[in-house]
Amino acid sequence: MLWLKSFHIVMVVSWFAGLFYLPRLFVNLAMETNDAAYDRLLLMARKLYRFVSPIMWLTLITGTWLWLAYFPLSMNWMWAKLALVAGLVGYHYACRNLLRAFETRQNTKSHGWFRWFNEIPVIVLLVVVLLVVLKPF
Repeated sequence: MLWLKSFHIVMVVSWFAGLFYLPRLFVNLAMETNDAAYDRLLLMARKLYRFVSPIMWLTLITGTWLWLAYFPLSMNWMWAKLALVAGLVGYHYACRNLLRAFETRQNTKSHGWFRWFNEIPVIVLLVVVLLVVLKPF
């Protein structure tokens, strides 16, 4: 099971890398006025989203496998973690919808909004790590 746990950690780190960088691309897209630069940033965002989507699924599959193998259902910290993970999945799909708005050039949000949006996975990661390490309840 240590191989599975190691693989899960690598997938989590990889997924978070995408969740950190994709909204940063959105910040730049929201500010870009040059069509060629916009298209290049959009291509980067598309490729990144396509790359991290299967990684999200591998994270969820390995995490579920570990949960079923190691953790009883009565661990309340795990339920809190799972709620945060569900929120991250929602965030991932919200990024898809934002990407589609950029693709159709119908984004209405400012670069400032995207800067705040970019902080959500940072906060979630901090709380999840604290839950897993401290198991506070």
